[in-house]
Amino acid sequence: MDVNMHVIARIRSDFKTKFGIPRQSGIAHSLVSEIVFEPEYRDPNTLRGLEGFSHIWLIWHFSESEGNGWSATVRPPRLGGNVRMGVFATRSPFRPNNIGLSSVKIEGIDLNTPEGPVIRVSGADLMDGTPIFDIKPYAAYSDSHPEARSGFIPDPETDRLQAEFPGELLEKIPVGKRAGLLTVLAQDPRPRYQNEDSRVYGMNFAGFDVRFTIKEKLLTVQSVE
Repeated sequence: MDVNMHVIARIRSDFKTKFGIPRQSGIAHSLVSEIVFEPEYRDPNTLRGLEGFSHIWLIWHFSESEGNGWSATVRPPRLGGNVRMGVFATRSPFRPNNIGLSSVKIEGIDLNTPEGPVIRVSGADLMDGTPIFDIKPYAAYSDSHPEARSGFIPDPETDRLQAEFPGELLEKIPVGKRAGLLTVLAQDPRPRYQNEDSRVYGMNFAGFDVRFTIKEKLLTVQSVE
């Protein structure tokens, strides 16, 4: 049976490429994105009552992985890319249906913009332009499970880096974007299988090409263009 899904909105974020996107939603709280609805869904009535919720679930499309097929097992980057796990034990984009699930915090809702209603959210892990299939309110009494186990996924706090960002380079970044960029850098945006001290990595963020090196737990920004 074929199931048709409609794109109701798209995310507007600071990531034009996949490199550097947080590995999970909610871990980079300083990142602010916007949910912009497709023309046929720009009815303010669809958001009536949403102002009473602090968080929402986004169901979205791994559009960059479309057409790449799927496999029963995948190699999670968290395990160095050498160990295979069942696809349903991971959040790999290479799945039978290319959909993702993210919880984000509502920072504001503007019902009257030239683009119709816009929801500002923080903590999203989506690339700019990612199609969104659905939005659902987050209900803490049922959706939060403090006792949950996270399997082979470690606590992101154990992976944090110290980010050294020279002042003259940081000044090139708009003030409102700095906290988000620093958060992303501290999360160690490298693929897990890359850890060369001499390598210069490049990340596109908010239209800037940010280049940096990492040695042990210290990330040093080398240039911003």
